[in-house]
Amino acid sequence: MNDTELQHLRRCVELAAEALELGNHPFGSVLVAADGTVLAEDYNRVASGDQTRHPEFALARWAATNMTPEERATATVFTSGEHCPMCSAAHGWVGLGRIVYASSSEQLATWLAELGVPPLPVRPLPIQEVIPDVVVEGPVAELAVQVHNLHRRFYRSSPTE
Repeated sequence: MNDTELQHLRRCVELAAEALELGNHPFGSVLVAADGTVLAEDYNRVASGDQTRHPEFALARWAATNMTPEERATATVFTSGEHCPMCSAAHGWVGLGRIVYASSSEQLATWLAELGVPPLPVRPLPIQEVIPDVVVEGPVAELAVQVHNLHRRFYRSSPTE
């Protein structure tokens, strides 16, 4: 992973912190074209009551509307946390390319268990179990620590899920 890619992941963690400040679960994502241009970014918006308002899902929908299939296939989604099954499926159906994440679903499950959070309603599957042919990189230890701290803050300051 080069410095530019690490910078995109850092931006994802910043977006996750923004989500947290607005009462959302701390997740953030950035969609980057093959030439390195940042095309779109978003953060979790589930505090609205709609639990499907994940940034990875929003970026997949944005890509479907605004990019050609060829552009989607060569784009990269950077994200603070590994895609959930819903977001993985959206990524696969839209035909987006590579995924790079700061923290894994396995790490998140461990963190939530340590915090006493009841199991989530959807099982946290690795991305490759949903879309087996996508290139996936992560976690990134240095940033995973920051993401862990954001989740700790979220669950210590609010009722469970």
